[in-house]
Amino acid sequence: MADFPHSRRKLRAPRVSLWDTVSATIQLQNGRQLWAKTLRISTTGGLLELANCLDERVTVSLTLHLGSRTVRGKAAMLFPMPVSLGYLQPFRFTDLRDEERLALQAEIRELLRQSRLLATGRGGSALLRPRISPKSL
Repeated sequence: MADFPHSRRKLRAPRVSLWDTVSATIQLQNGRQLWAKTLRISTTGGLLELANCLDERVTVSLTLHLGSRTVRGKAAMLFPMPVSLGYLQPFRFTDLRDEERLALQAEIRELLRQSRLLATGRGGSALLRPRISPKSL
């Protein structure tokens, strides 16, 4: 009987889907700034909604305005997907300082906590209404 190698499944970073309440500012290398909605976020990247797409592999400075925190880092844009009123553009963080990563992790933990409270009916009204999938836990 042949031995099959066990696939080493990487655990995905927890991600939170946001409800159009988190804005992002994108600064291009030429200094031009763009505004976007943050639809999904994790410590490794996320998904933005933009009026105009950016080229794949463009490196940008990204500022996320999450609740009371602001997270800044460098990101590489991934392949854009056209939608009815713009583009969905995934990105991955390429340079995120430790303190920025910790702030982002804390915000994601809080959003996950809020979503659990909302799911059990103990949440009240939340500023951000996160939607998570069981796969991300």
